[in-house]
Amino acid sequence: MAARAQTLETVVGAGVVAAAAGFLIFAFTSAREASAASGYPVTAIFERVDGISVGSDVRLSGVKVGAVSSISLDPSTYQAKVGLTIDRAVKVPSDSVAKVSSDGLLGGAYVSLEPGADTEMLKSNDKIIDTRGSIDLLTLLMNFASSQSKSGGDAPAEEPAQ
Repeated sequence: MAARAQTLETVVGAGVVAAAAGFLIFAFTSAREASAASGYPVTAIFERVDGISVGSDVRLSGVKVGAVSSISLDPSTYQAKVGLTIDRAVKVPSDSVAKVSSDGLLGGAYVSLEPGADTEMLKSNDKIIDTRGSIDLLTLLMNFASSQSKSGGDAPAEEPAQ
């Protein structure tokens, strides 16, 4: 009876391992097909890309149209070179603007594309010229606070005329 239970446990264990291996193979195959057929590559050069990472969304009018495929530092200019993959069905004018945006104070960052008016569209391996990097909120708040303290205490208050 004990040998029969061990055999059943072995068969069930082998089935679980086979199912897990099948799911892994399916996941890797699907991911490879999706990345290979997902779109055309373009490049954008930014001053700052805080919050952006490989896999971050590329959005047009708030709709996801691609993903960030690479991020590297240009050693000669010290700027961030960002590779974007855009869905082949989406045609983006060549004079479009790419900017780093966020989903709010605690949300994730993404690359937002603002379409231009050019009739020529971006092609594979083109470069987006007009970019706007991320804004460091802490520095922005500190600058605001220091400008308020400087402007608030410099001028003496005038007394009303009698």
